[in-house]
Amino acid sequence: MTTGDDRRIRELAESARRMLLAGNCAGAREVLEQALRTDPSHPSLWLNLAAALRGLQRADDEMAALDKLLALEPRNLRGLLQKASLQELQNDPRAAATTYRTALQMIPPGVEVAPALRQVLQHARETVEANNLALEVFIEERLTELRARYADVSLGRFDRCLATLLQRRQIYRQQPTFMYFPYLPTIEFYERGDFPWLDSIEAATDDIRAELINVLTDGPTTLDPYVNLPDSAAPEWREVNHSRRWGVYYLWREGVPFAEHIARCPRTVAALEAWPRWEVPGCGPTAVFSILDAKTRIPPHTGVTNTRLIVHLPLIVPPGCVFRVGAERREWQPGNAFVFDDTIEHEAWNDSDVPRAVLILDIWSPFVSEAERALVSAATAGVGDYYGTKSYFGV
Repeated sequence: MTTGDDRRIRELAESARRMLLAGNCAGAREVLEQALRTDPSHPSLWLNLAAALRGLQRADDEMAALDKLLALEPRNLRGLLQKASLQELQNDPRAAATTYRTALQMIPPGVEVAPALRQVLQHARETVEANNLALEVFIEERLTELRARYADVSLGRFDRCLATLLQRRQIYRQQPTFMYFPYLPTIEFYERGDFPWLDSIEAATDDIRAELINVLTDGPTTLDPYVNLPDSAAPEWREVNHSRRWGVYYLWREGVPFAEHIARCPRTVAALEAWPRWEVPGCGPTAVFSILDAKTRIPPHTGVTNTRLIVHLPLIVPPGCVFRVGAERREWQPGNAFVFDDTIEHEAWNDSDVPRAVLILDIWSPFVSEAERALVSAATAGVGDYYGTKSYFGV
């Protein structure tokens, strides 16, 4: 295409734009088709032609123009939104919802959309949600017989799959801040029955709680702030950074035993004999009492490596304390331990008027073999030795 052709197309496009603003859809269509005969590779020409055809109520031609546009730019947001709107006009709500869903997925999280699009996008969300509800009813009717047939089988994984399909559940992935180990499952909360050694720890809950309460009688200065980030850290950490609002009392910290603390909590230490520790020199294991103050929130974050899992044994849990890992929320229940993957985004909050207390342990992922554990330990220690620091290893 020559420079003259390019100039001519710009002139035609501007002329068509003015015609559309003036409501002259027929004139705009004629001018845009003339421009497209010269160069059919301009997405904006196809989009404006579709707008002109909408005004002329030529639905089939409008759809053809939108398909041409989306063949050139599959992620064109305005084109997708207009196509979905046209599908609604053609009385095809399911296709419209599918197209709206695709359009909404084009918008990155947190992006501020143009004011002119806000109402359209709100309609898109409402349409997708209505379709999801209808689809859920439709699918559940198909599944009634199968659910009855497999009533004695755990269907939790399938239920999560279906919730994700229906956009009831967001997809969260492992995002370790230090070491990612491939081919490990992404599981938010593990099945309690997979860790029978927790029985002995849970059985000692009353003794463990009593020892913690005895420690806490010394006052808040007996606790250390759990978070010690640079003052330039993200603002969401300011409330708990260098603060005992999230205070801890270590028994072991990154592989180092606190002899005085261990001596003060003998029944707790005895209960941990069966604990399969995450043994990584200079980094693990860690066993710590975690005290979250009243009206305090721990912001969303991820842990350092998916080769380990985290255990919580709730000890003191007032109402209003909630824990989220990925798409799942749980309330701690005193004496009921659970295991989770902390490389999946998680957060905690205490909306009550009194502190919440949990014993936290780290363990190896059961999917990491003995040989892999030895290699991971050596490699992790090697990184620390190379840099002469453990600054890579954080919350």
